[in-house]
Amino acid sequence: MSHLFWLEQEHLNRIKHMFPKPRGVARSDDRTVLSGIIHVIRNGLRWRDAPAEYGPHKTLYNRFVRWSRLGVFARIFRELAVPESDGETLMIDSTHLKAHRTAASLSKGGLGLGPSVEPKAA
Repeated sequence: MSHLFWLEQEHLNRIKHMFPKPRGVARSDDRTVLSGIIHVIRNGLRWRDAPAEYGPHKTLYNRFVRWSRLGVFARIFRELAVPESDGETLMIDSTHLKAHRTAASLSKGGLGLGPSVEPKAA
């Protein structure tokens, strides 16, 4: 079983109409790139650590940034949050905490700053 995430064609068809129209040169396959973006974000990877099966990491990053600025992902989430005709609602929830790499190397007690040398207030 593959550890990669692949967006199903049925799900892609539901949101495909929200993608910007291609300009000039044909762009990379939307399903592959969107699956790569989801995989990177879902697993907390750096863009350059994206598996090669999704294509060049630069393509994933550029598409993510461009579509984020255009509000494509916000429109997709709004569309997915609308209740279905059968009354079922899709709930999207995420908790993502990312600490800087240096946070793991700090000693207990913070930065190790000593007591203030300023005189105490009266």
